[in-house]
Amino acid sequence: MSEASPGAPAAGAGASHLGPGGIGIRLGRFVPLLGRLLLQPRDAALLRRLQAVFRGGEAGGGPRTDLAAERLRLFERASAAARIGFWECRLPDERLDWSGGTYDIFDLPHGHRVERRDALEFYTRGSLQTLQARRSDAIANGSGFVLDTELTTARGARRVMRITATVDCEGGRPIRIFGLKQEITEERLLLERTRRLAERDAMTGLSNRVRFEAELAALCDACAVSSSPGALLLVDLDGFKEINDTYGHAAGDDCLVEAARRLERVSRGMGSVARIGGDEFAVIVPPEGAVGAEELAARIVVAMAEPVRRGQSELAFGASVGVALAEACTSEELFARADAALYAAKGAGRGTFRTSRASPPWPPQ
Repeated sequence: MSEASPGAPAAGAGASHLGPGGIGIRLGRFVPLLGRLLLQPRDAALLRRLQAVFRGGEAGGGPRTDLAAERLRLFERASAAARIGFWECRLPDERLDWSGGTYDIFDLPHGHRVERRDALEFYTRGSLQTLQARRSDAIANGSGFVLDTELTTARGARRVMRITATVDCEGGRPIRIFGLKQEITEERLLLERTRRLAERDAMTGLSNRVRFEAELAALCDACAVSSSPGALLLVDLDGFKEINDTYGHAAGDDCLVEAARRLERVSRGMGSVARIGGDEFAVIVPPEGAVGAEELAARIVVAMAEPVRRGQSELAFGASVGVALAEACTSEELFARADAALYAAKGAGRGTFRTSRASPPWPPQ
């Protein structure tokens, strides 16, 4: 449904269900693509049969209508397995033709008449804007595109759909745009879950070292074009080793989880928190919040001084904090400055913070 072109549809334009004659040879061009999109091993035999039919290997001299019907039947089976639909938009009158799979993606009854302007309303605003631009460019250049879009179906379901489009030209003029639509909502959710697992610390739920390093690099990039510096706070728990040695690792884990909870509470609205090591945490403060970085460090020291109650015991630990302002430096330089400030805070007796503002040798204050 790369239907997103400016202007109203011509009178009588709408979506119709593709019958055997409507699919024609165009589906044959998409069999290789369909093979890449099929998700289950069991679909391989079906794909081979579909390819043979489109090559004419199973036509057997029968009527063309029988072959077209076989093509349609096999395509519908294959597309249902992969949550794929075929679509076509004839450019002279903007008439839409959909296969059953496309109707299913939009939660519409097969054969339901859909005007192009109505079809566009299913897309989110951002997806529609991108779709319009990509479609116009493809038509102008006689090319194609692949685009992931978000939509809300006729039944109110939120879905992610991948559009594959190609433009047909005759005599150098575009006459139709057509392709495949695939519902990839589950694929997108799985990708997001995988990404979250890869970027989250399993114990505390905070960002892990991988995500921290990406966010730190982004902070330095932002500060390079901002008139205000950002800040990095490195937090190291004081007395944590003694808790582990005295009460065991389970008690130590409880303290780490509580420390993470306190850091999130104190830093809410000011910066993002990460666990970057055993008892080491970090807070990244964006440029607009860096003026309060030292105040945040002081609040962290106070919050961490509260003992953790575990059964009949009170587990006491604290925190030392190193603060560094991100002033035209690389992420490696910023981390080194914050680490030097943290080392100075520990040398000052722990349970305090120090700040590094200057260029090397970064004398913490």
